[in-house]
This record gives sequence, C-alpha cells and structure tokens, in this order.
Amino acid sequence: MTTPQPQRAGFCAQRLARVDKLLQRYVDNGQLAGASGLIYRKGETAYCNVFGHRELETGQPMTEDTIFRIYSMTKPITAVAALMLFEDGHFLLDDPVASYLPEFTDARVCTGDLQNLVPPERPPSIKDLFMHTAGLSYGWGQDSPVENLYRQTFGNREELNLEQFVRKLAALPLLYHPGSRWRYSYATDVLGRLVEVVSGKPLDEFFRQEIFKPLAMADTDFHVHADWLDRFSACYCSPGGFSFGSDADSDADDKTAQSENGDQDAEPTIELFDASRNSRFNQPPAFLSGGGGLVSTLGDYLRFCQMLLNGGALDGNRLLGPKTVELMRANHLPPHLVPIAIGDDVEAGYGFGLGVSVLVDLPATSTPGSIGNYSWSGAALTQFWIDPAEEMLGIFMSQFMPFGHYPVARQFRVAAYQALID
Repeated sequence: MTTPQPQRAGFCAQRLARVDKLLQRYVDNGQLAGASGLIYRKGETAYCNVFGHRELETGQPMTEDTIFRIYSMTKPITAVAALMLFEDGHFLLDDPVASYLPEFTDARVCTGDLQNLVPPERPPSIKDLFMHTAGLSYGWGQDSPVENLYRQTFGNREELNLEQFVRKLAALPLLYHPGSRWRYSYATDVLGRLVEVVSGKPLDEFFRQEIFKPLAMADTDFHVHADWLDRFSACYCSPGGFSFGSDADSDADDKTAQSENGDQDAEPTIELFDASRNSRFNQPPAFLSGGGGLVSTLGDYLRFCQMLLNGGALDGNRLLGPKTVELMRANHLPPHLVPIAIGDDVEAGYGFGLGVSVLVDLPATSTPGSIGNYSWSGAALTQFWIDPAEEMLGIFMSQFMPFGHYPVARQFRVAAYQALID
C-alpha cells in the first residue's frame, strides 16, 4: 500500500494521531492482541497503521499483510457476485428463489408451533436473500421452535457442501412471511448457492475468476494457503471461550453490547480462541460459505471497497455498473422495518440494502458519518464502511470474539471522522 498522505486527503495529521492512541491503548491494556486500521479518501490513503501482534504465543507482529478471518464481511462480496449475474440478465431481483433453487418450492411458514405451517403470503424472492427478509434465520434465537430445528440440523454444517446445506435449509419451515420482518440469517449462503447454479461454477471459482483476479485480491480465499500461513493471525476471545450463537451480536454492524466506557477500563481479558497453525481455515472447506467463509487482508479488502466507492470499477476493471452500485447501497427496507436489529441489539439509524447496512438517520447513530454510509462487519472484530458523500472509506481489522465485547470499531470510526477537516 502507498504511504499515507493525510493532508492531500483532507485530514489533519495531528488529529489522526488520536487513531494511533486509541488502537495502541487497546493493545497496551491487553484487551486486543493486535489491530490494524485504514482510512482512504478521494484517491488517497490518509491513514494506515498496525499495532501489537497477530499471535501473542509466537510473538509474530501485526503487519499490513496479515491474513484475517473476515467472516460476515464475506457477505458484501457474495452480494456483488450475485449482482454481476443480475446485470448479465440471469435473473430479476423479484424472481422467486424457487425458480432457480426448486428445493424452496414447497416452503411453509411456522405460525407459532410446528403443527401449524401455512403457505407463505408470497414466495421468498432473490431480493429477500440480499436483504435478510426471506423468512430464514441463523438458529441463534429462542423465539420460535424453528430456531431449535436450525440448531439440530446444522450441528455438522462444516461437513456439508453448499448444495447439501441449502437443501437441508429449504426443508425447514420459514420463521415468518417473506418481506414481513428483517432477520439476520443464512440468506447470503443461499445467495451464494444461487451464484453457483446460475453461473455453473463453484462459488470459490466464481469469486476467484470474476472478482479476486480482476481486483488483484491475491490474498483472499476460503482457506489460508500454505504459503500464507506465516501471515495468518490467531483469533482471541474473552475468558471462558466463545461459541457462535452464544452471543446474538457476534456479526452485526457497530455492535456495542458493553457500555462505551465499561470494558475499556477493565482488567486485561484475552484468551486464545483459534491458533494460526491449528485453524480449520488452513484447509479448503467443504462448505463454501458466502455468508462468512473468507479470509483476507487489509489491502485486499481495500481494493474491494475502492471498487464500490468508484461505482463498480477499479484500475480499468469494471465489475458493476454505477447504477447497480447505487441500487446496492440504497436502503430497501420499508419504514416499519427500520432500524434493523440482531436479537435484542438495535442498530439505531440503520436500514439495509443489497448485502450491506445503510445509514438513514445520522442523529440516531450518535456517531459521525453521512446519510448513505454503507457498511458491514465480521464476527472476529473486522469492519468496513464506505461514505459516498465524502468519497471516503474506513477498514478496521482485529481478531477477537465476540464483535461487540469492545466498542473499538465504533471508536475507530469516531476517530477517523474527527480528523477530517476539509
């Protein structure tokens, strides 16, 4: 990556030093093993720095080319893949999912108990998959008997391939009538299967040929290659361990489950969750998860974000048309479904577009930004946001679970915007 030029990007270098202090404090306090951040605006990298270690146990320092588990930051990449096929005329967004994935043909909705299943008021559409309004879930909740079916069905999810997974998912009842609610879910994994079916390529091959190669994202894939292993970060968690589904805010954008000042002043609390050498990410997976399966780097994800900020193109390679990117980053939810929420945690000020959250009410967020910001996060404390109004983007990456244990990602955004002076 290029040497940061804060003044040329409209930032005050002295104020940007507050970003350094913020991230260094989390490392010095023992709350994070390491962290990295990047701010880009108007064609210039304004800030890029790394702190601490990617693995405490081996003493490996955090570097700009560290490989991270990006989990749900995979979702916008899957959304772009599907939109490329949409532009190519393979489907319309309002088409029923069952037109391409016939296993959803006989979908039924649970109305309170598993003995009362009814036909959906309308079939789930492809747009519902982008928006998490298809009637699906992750199996984290306790408010429907269908949630327990998810937990029973997908205990061995990693042993399934994507086709097998989607067939099992389609056999379960929907939790609600499509379009009537917003619920974070496996919908993006179904969207990944749609990409496979209409393109005729496995999801990893489509990503590699149609997205990663044109964007020169050489360090992004569904597993850590053998020659990447020395750059792969360990992942940490709070004491007592972590399991997916035990914390409803594990993947959401801007989760601050702890108070803004609470955990930041606590005693150092960190525990190894996934060592770099023993991680399941070191082997090609059977399950190609378009909802959360990728590893990547700060630099690679910057190139993906630059493409979106540029309206779908980077370095002469166009993936999407500008109008399609505008459609992607628009809020598509009706007012009664805004703001979005994951479990009991409300994303104040945010609606949802095609694979990304969209800022629709700036005062409600209590955080600097612009109406129209779009963003998403990953379970292991990674986050990006893109601000079209300011021609700006930010990326924060660490490796700690759950995402909302510390407010550092939100604080990074505050520190970025307070340094913007022109």
